[in-house]
Amino acid sequence: QVQLVESGGGSVQAGGSLRLSCAASGSTGSSYAIRHCMAWFRQAPEKEREGVAFISTDVTTFYTDSVKGRFTIFKDNGKNIVYLQMDSLKPEDTAMYYCAARVGYCINLLPVNFADWGQGTQVTVFS
Repeated sequence: QVQLVESGGGSVQAGGSLRLSCAASGSTGSSYAIRHCMAWFRQAPEKEREGVAFISTDVTTFYTDSVKGRFTIFKDNGKNIVYLQMDSLKPEDTAMYYCAARVGYCINLLPVNFADWGQGTQVTVFS
């Protein structure tokens, strides 16, 4: 059983920064982050869950248009942790942020393609 545990959320003024972390634990083995596509999603109240970014097994990254140039996804394979560095935050970034993973290469940011999910961490950006 794999567990993904997010941390790092909080409240921040617009223009500020936060770094989210997602640690994989349980029956992961030592190479979970290497073997899995890791991604971040977010869901605001009364809105659908949307993909934010992914990092693939070959370290290829992808970002949704609204966060390009402001967010950076990266990972520590040795610790099985994936991060989301969020800079120049805007009120519209306010949402619950979820970490997700799927075995193998990343193909897209459709939630249905990800098998493992964390419980989420809340990010609130106030103006």
